[in-house]
Amino acid sequence: MFQLSYPVCLLGGLFGLLLLVSVQMAQTPASMCTPLKTLNYSLSHRQQYMKHNFPINYTIRVHSYEVFKLSNISTMRLQAEDLVLQRLWFLVNQGVLKKIIRVLPEKHPSRSYASELERRFKDAEGVFVQSHPAEVFQQELPETIQEAWDHLTEEPDRVLESRWRFATPKALLDNFCHTMHCLFSECFCSREQQQNYCSASYWRKGKKKKNEAERTAG
Repeated sequence: MFQLSYPVCLLGGLFGLLLLVSVQMAQTPASMCTPLKTLNYSLSHRQQYMKHNFPINYTIRVHSYEVFKLSNISTMRLQAEDLVLQRLWFLVNQGVLKKIIRVLPEKHPSRSYASELERRFKDAEGVFVQSHPAEVFQQELPETIQEAWDHLTEEPDRVLESRWRFATPKALLDNFCHTMHCLFSECFCSREQQQNYCSASYWRKGKKKKNEAERTAG
C-alpha cells in the first residue's frame, strides 16, 4: 500500500491551510453577485411595501442582534473577517424576514412581496454556501460573533426580555439593504466609481437627495 512520507503530508496540510486562508481573504465570489443584485432589486421597493402598507409607527418585536446596522459591522470588523460577518448577516436577516412575514395576514398587500423577498434571500444564501469549502463553515467563530450567534439561535421563550427590541419593518429592511451593500460591496461598485457603502453618511446623503427629488416632483 502506497504511503505518503511525512514531508509530503506536511506540505499537503500547509497547502490546505493556505487555501483555506486565501478563501477567507478572497473577495465576494462572482457567483454571488447575480442573486444579490436580484435581492437588491426587490429591496428597492421596500418603501412601498414596508412603510406605505403599514400603520404609521407600526413596529414588530425582534431580537436586539437583529437590529443589525453599519455601526455593528464597524465594531465587529475589529475582531472578525468579512466572511464571518457575511455568515452572521445571513443568520440575522433570516430571522428578520421570518418575523416580518409572521405578522402579515395572508391577504395583506405586502405578504406576497415579503415572501418573494425571503425566497430570493434563500437563493442568495444557497449560492453563498456553495461558493465556499465546507471547512469554512466549521471553523470556530470569534468570541463576540459566537455570542451573537448563540443568542440568535436560542429558543424565543428563553430570550431575556431585555434582549427584545421594537423596530419598523421599513427600518429593518433599510438595515438589511445597507449592510448587504457594505459586506458584499464588490457586487455593487462599478469600476468607474467606487462607493463607501459602509459609511452611514453615504446612505444619509442618498436619502436626502431622494427626499429633495420627491418634494420637487410634488
